[in-house]
Amino acid sequence: MTLTKKQIIKVESAIRESLRIKFLTYKPETSNMPFHYRLLGRDRMALFSFIHSLNTTFGTSIFEPVAETLASLKFPIAKKQYVVGDQITEEAQNEIQHIMNELTVGSNPNKRDEIERIRKVCTKGKINRLKTVKVDLFVKNHNGSIHLFDIKTAKPNISNFKDFKRTLLEWIAIFLFQYPDAEVNSYIAIPYNPYEPKPYERWTLKGMLDLDNELKVAEEFWDFLGGKGAYSELLNCFARVGVELRPEIDEYFSKFKS
Repeated sequence: MTLTKKQIIKVESAIRESLRIKFLTYKPETSNMPFHYRLLGRDRMALFSFIHSLNTTFGTSIFEPVAETLASLKFPIAKKQYVVGDQITEEAQNEIQHIMNELTVGSNPNKRDEIERIRKVCTKGKINRLKTVKVDLFVKNHNGSIHLFDIKTAKPNISNFKDFKRTLLEWIAIFLFQYPDAEVNSYIAIPYNPYEPKPYERWTLKGMLDLDNELKVAEEFWDFLGGKGAYSELLNCFARVGVELRPEIDEYFSKFKS
């Protein structure tokens, strides 16, 4: 087990608090579904609606605060919804476009090379101001290296990966504009593998993402944040909190019975 008892208590507290906040802010759909209500009951339909709402916001309402808590146990700095900045140079934007063009016509992605290409122009040319850019999770290692995570759903739309790639490169450029010598990395993080026990279908992402240096799935993500074995222990934390809160969950949805 990678987490101490004290650390487990802290992680479980984050899970518990996140779910309770979701209950407080959740508003059931108001659409009338008379056939569904009569067949399944209002409480079950309310639970279904809640699960659907939770699925669409799991990243921000559950994964981000849990990831922040877990990473804070290992790293000196871990912050969710971290403001990276709002400035990027025109030369850096041009270089990013060159990289995207090369990938589109079949070049193999190489994140380390791409970062160094951006570093060379990160302070050159006209400075363009952007809408304030936030990352889902910011982590700073003991050696000063920076890790920026974009936490996605388990099955992100493949057609959007071109946009995801551009976003990861822009984060690098924005950060290097302020700290040109920094060691900075950016990743797509996918919290769990929906294909398990089969491996994640990484081939669908090949060609746009550097799979070794730009993608972390399930164990890779959580074990990076909390140390080897963190993913397995995190699942146990969710299970224990689920059992603990089951009466509370049942009571919450019992009010929808009619």
